[in-house]
Amino acid sequence: MNFFESIRVSLRALQANKLRSALTMLGMIIGVAAVIAMVGIGNGATASITSQIQGLGSNLLTVSPGQSNSGGVRGGAGSLTTLTITDVDKIPIDTAVKAVAPYTDNDYQVVLGSGNTSTQISGTNESYEVIKNVTMASGRFITKADVDSNARVAVLGPTVVTNLTGDPNTDILGKTIKINNIPFQVIGVTTATGSTGFMSSDNMILAPITTVQTRLIGKKTLRSILVSASSPDLMQTAQDEITIALEQAHKIKAGKPDDFTVQNQADILASVQGVTQTLTMLLGGIAGISLLVGGIGIMNIMLVSVTERTREIGIRKAIGARSTDILTQFLIEAIVLSVLGGGIGIALGTAGSSMIGTALNMSTSVSLTSVLVAFGFSAAIGIIFGVFPARKAAAMDPIDALRFE
Repeated sequence: MNFFESIRVSLRALQANKLRSALTMLGMIIGVAAVIAMVGIGNGATASITSQIQGLGSNLLTVSPGQSNSGGVRGGAGSLTTLTITDVDKIPIDTAVKAVAPYTDNDYQVVLGSGNTSTQISGTNESYEVIKNVTMASGRFITKADVDSNARVAVLGPTVVTNLTGDPNTDILGKTIKINNIPFQVIGVTTATGSTGFMSSDNMILAPITTVQTRLIGKKTLRSILVSASSPDLMQTAQDEITIALEQAHKIKAGKPDDFTVQNQADILASVQGVTQTLTMLLGGIAGISLLVGGIGIMNIMLVSVTERTREIGIRKAIGARSTDILTQFLIEAIVLSVLGGGIGIALGTAGSSMIGTALNMSTSVSLTSVLVAFGFSAAIGIIFGVFPARKAAAMDPIDALRFE
């Protein structure tokens, strides 16, 4: 019997027991669908977090105050107040460093007519627009002249406009808002960008750093200094230059700990991606266990099938079928069950991943690699778990098989 005849006989045998074949495939369907869905969710989470971190700024480095240490007890990150506006001028703008901006913030009550809201007021300078990739929906951004003159001007996020007026399309330019009872003129509204997962730039007000420090916060220290490197390749160079410049400015001697920390966006991104990729592999591995269970189910049903069809095997051998023909037939049945189940599982897993993403309001990404791995794994399971029942059938003695009741 040739190979194609073996396929025809195998498919006919499976068709004769449709319900049993469907239930046998169910374990494989669930396993493959679970792997595809879990890996898709993991990939989507990785892409989403990567996008959020990259959205924080262009080639961003963040300088933060260091940790306090009193009596051997270390405070939290940023517990020192060591950064000032003069430190911004110490960082050189050169080949590696593109722009530098001071940053400080606090929450205040904001009032416009009968509308009011509590939101974050952030003090910075004109370089913030470049570093954070800010685009203006209307009006203009803060200028150097605003910073130098302590101007009471403000740039609003679109969510703030909505909270104050009830309508995101309200023309608010030129109007006066009160921040902590101090009047500020609205000079611009930023384009909506959505939440980055860390904070929402749409729900904040930007004002000159000098104005925020003198009129609102009342402190000369900064929460952080934001630096944009000229390119991703120069981020380490920029980080080294910042460290050297601030060590000199703060008169930190060699071998002594710095009173500030410099965080590299690329390092943060690599660390987060490593964690999410590990999580994705873990989810895929857990779901992959169900593939193993599905393979065991296929082997179990095939063993039952061999027992049920003992007399059939004896008759086929008696009329000339070779052991390889019997082996091929039962192996093909196992492979068809696993491959067909894998194909259905891929379709359900892709659809399920999309549905879960929609329900959780997050992006999902089903990669070609995960599909090929899941499909290949299902086919391999069909071969591995189909070999034993097939060999058992092929090894039967035709006389004993014919006697079987």
